[in-house]
Amino acid sequence: MVDDDLWSAVGDPTRRRMLDLLLSDGGGTATSLAERLPVTRQAVAKHLVVLDRVGLVHATAIGREKQFRVDEAQLARAVAQLAAVGDAWDARLRRIKRIAETIRRRADENGQQTENDP
Repeated sequence: MVDDDLWSAVGDPTRRRMLDLLLSDGGGTATSLAERLPVTRQAVAKHLVVLDRVGLVHATAIGREKQFRVDEAQLARAVAQLAAVGDAWDARLRRIKRIAETIRRRADENGQQTENDP
């Protein structure tokens, strides 16, 4: 089962870059992330709200700012979902390929040309 909210959250390239930065740095604040991204601190804060809402990050108050860390268990869940979706599409593509090969073989056996033949 795919969690649409989770995939909507990681579908944004800025949020994916934020997750990369948080993982590589072990955490960060909206300010520290904004210094490394081509968006404003306010935009970063809005993206962090989305990531927090789906459980990919968690915040701890440190003074006037919040320190965000990636929830690695939730990230692992997202990766597992992506792998499952990829596997399902691979199976669909294999079926399509088999059907196309069958059509081609039957056409060849009957001496017919298919659309892609010269």
